[in-house]
Amino acid sequence: MNACLTETATECDLSLFVACYNEEEAILPTLETVLAALHEVGCSYDIVIVDDASKDRSVPLIKQFMAEHPEIPMTLVVNEFNQGLGVNYVEAAFLGRGRYYRAICGDDVESKETLVSVFRRLGEADIILTYHADAHARAWPRRVLSRAYTNLVNLLSGCRIHYYNGLAVLPRYDVMRWHPNSPGFGFQADMVTRLLYMGATSLEIPVIPKERSNGKSSALRFKNFCSVAHSLLEILIRRLGRILDNGKYEKLRRNHPQLTQSST
Repeated sequence: MNACLTETATECDLSLFVACYNEEEAILPTLETVLAALHEVGCSYDIVIVDDASKDRSVPLIKQFMAEHPEIPMTLVVNEFNQGLGVNYVEAAFLGRGRYYRAICGDDVESKETLVSVFRRLGEADIILTYHADAHARAWPRRVLSRAYTNLVNLLSGCRIHYYNGLAVLPRYDVMRWHPNSPGFGFQADMVTRLLYMGATSLEIPVIPKERSNGKSSALRFKNFCSVAHSLLEILIRRLGRILDNGKYEKLRRNHPQLTQSST
């Protein structure tokens, strides 16, 4: 099957949300990597960049990049105050035009090869996930924390996914319709488990991880731990509800025509 979809129900194949918060050293390399991958695959796309109230030079650099590349379908949103990754993820979905949707962190931690391997599989499943083919390529504290989180989400949800921290490709309509309520990093597991409950198909792709080369990650902060805890509680409540309603929840997705259209 061709990697990219014909432009029928929507104006392009893929909308990308690029998240930026104090990424002046990494945001332009991120955009260059993303564009190189998109051009290699050849799918149609648009890009929504959301700057979450950066205090560095991220915004001027992005504006200069956009001025130098007017041919690229990019939109920049600059928040007046920090709203969190999960909130921006949902808001950017409403600004895109693609059938499928994926987040890109502005810290340049994904290689072009990883993105190409993901973009080439568009349409093969409702959800496209990545996991680390070589777990030892990352520092052991990160591996332990990630494995513990994955095991906990699988335990609470009843799902069996290799990795929840890799940003997934999802139908953009699903993100707008069934978006998570959490502003933090737990939104990914929230969305994936919810859609799997509703009958979405999934595909997991092994990739080689790339460590962050500039700046510090904002993931390991107290407010993000609180947000993840909120997402885990939502996942547990949803699973209990699923058990009690005897499968009625899954019918919501199957009965909606926009969510059951063919991927081919």
